[in-house]
Amino acid sequence: MMASVIKWIVPWEFSWVFLLTFVACAVLYVRGCQRLPVSVGRRLAFWIGMVMIYVSLHTYLDYFFEHEFFMHRIQQVLLHHLAPLLIISSYPGTVLRKGLPLSWRLRLLRPVLRSWPWRLFSAVMLNPAVATILFVAFILIWLVPSMQTLAMLDWRIYRFMNWSMLVSGFSYWWLVLDHRPRPPGRMTPGIRVLSPGITMTPQILAGAIVTFSKSDLYPIFEICGRAFTFNVLTAQLVGGVIMWVPAAIIESIGGLLALRQWLRLSRNGRIRRKPWPVRRAVSAKPISAAQD
Repeated sequence: MMASVIKWIVPWEFSWVFLLTFVACAVLYVRGCQRLPVSVGRRLAFWIGMVMIYVSLHTYLDYFFEHEFFMHRIQQVLLHHLAPLLIISSYPGTVLRKGLPLSWRLRLLRPVLRSWPWRLFSAVMLNPAVATILFVAFILIWLVPSMQTLAMLDWRIYRFMNWSMLVSGFSYWWLVLDHRPRPPGRMTPGIRVLSPGITMTPQILAGAIVTFSKSDLYPIFEICGRAFTFNVLTAQLVGGVIMWVPAAIIESIGGLLALRQWLRLSRNGRIRRKPWPVRRAVSAKPISAAQD
């Protein structure tokens, strides 16, 4: 029994970079929760998202993600949609900062946040147009059969694919779930609500194409050896439905969360409204003046 449990915990492909990053974030969050009051709901959302990321990238399940198309789509939905949405909805930024010692925040974090490389990175990755395009593009790029083949044959491209999905998911949901008005937020509250409806459209179309395809679009899974004895087209159909329906549902939930923030901002009077232009009445000339 213990051996079977250990088998599932041991990663299929070990990564020191991922493990150290994961442990550092977990430790900072635990320390931050000891210094700040964090609700049970926020903590639960954060830890569920973190567990999803770990299970998707650093357990034996990664073997199945690499050897079955529909399992791979489950991994991508978790990394790109659900896990970032849950973590960002817990608003962990302040908690993670509080997890750092004060001296580290003053001597390390503040200079890094003021440095030009970080300002350039945030200006690009947190630009609404760039983040939205990358959020959709990485879904579509890795669905191209030739790109999928490259990712499955080269472990470096495979890891880049997973990290690109995760980073683009975080940057996009950070913008959509921003609880601040604009400015300082980068999106207006109305655009945050509409954005998930816009980004889900090409994903639904791509999912429909994969679902109703009558040919094997991804023979690389046959070459590498499939984890299950599913019919090829059945597995492909299930994978298309996964990226079609669950992904659309998750984005709809993200839009509803953005709507809740918009209503909260409006209720608190924090949304700036432009005043209506006031028309000045044009006074008529006096009759006597006109006669003169």
